[in-house]
Amino acid sequence: MLRIAIPNKGSLSDSAARMLHEAGYRLRTESNELVVVDEANGVEFFYLRPRDIATYVGSGQLDIGITGRDLLLDSAAPAEEVLKLGFARSTFRFAGVPGSAGSVNDLAGMTIATSYPGVVAKHLAEHGVEAAGIVRLDGAVETSLRLGVAQVIADVVETGATLAHLGLEVIGEPIMHSEAIIIRPFGADASHPPAQRFLRRMQSVLVARGYVMVDYDIAARHLDKAMALTPGLESPTISPLHREGWSAVRSMVPADKAHTVMDELAAVGARAILATRIHACRI
Repeated sequence: MLRIAIPNKGSLSDSAARMLHEAGYRLRTESNELVVVDEANGVEFFYLRPRDIATYVGSGQLDIGITGRDLLLDSAAPAEEVLKLGFARSTFRFAGVPGSAGSVNDLAGMTIATSYPGVVAKHLAEHGVEAAGIVRLDGAVETSLRLGVAQVIADVVETGATLAHLGLEVIGEPIMHSEAIIIRPFGADASHPPAQRFLRRMQSVLVARGYVMVDYDIAARHLDKAMALTPGLESPTISPLHREGWSAVRSMVPADKAHTVMDELAAVGARAILATRIHACRI
């Protein structure tokens, strides 16, 4: 049975649960459940603190985990990223009072406060910068500047509006871009059938979310132009209509381009253009 770690709370938890549900798995019904066995799908889910998941997976006690890239790198656990999940995106940056530093190289000899000391230490080492110290804090790292605990912070930055409100500015380039990912232990058997099946299901959810199915009718003389607009993943499905010289076409189209494609199809003569969501798929 495949043993999988999933977040028990926080920003990763709800989105991970929705994705697993869309992939056909049975999840917990009570928030105090720590382990759920999905016999039908051959999976055992362990609900763990997001920060601990990489450690458990890296130890080999669990086969797969869903966590954040930031948490994986900060843990230094012997685990690797195998699939990006596209949610819980964030950007990590240095910040400080205006004029305190212009780039990562200016941070030499400074004290830095962060909730991710492993990520910060690795980034500084890659740039050959030696800080006076890295102070680990579990939240509200901005306060460390006001209290004199640190001279610079390293934290999640979305728009920079919060920093500006606090009288701070970003320093240099982003430290890293993070998002939810699936991880496994280093050296794990990539051909392991249960793990392959799980990854295939999760990839299929991403495809189903990212595409819609477009159906339309088109006259034969316009078919080539329409097919150029809807090439599909392999090729569109084309069926002759009872009306001579007309065909029905079905093709997968990126969801974020669906309305543009529908406009373009109408412009080349397509009729009865429909777009429907994909509930599930296997690609």
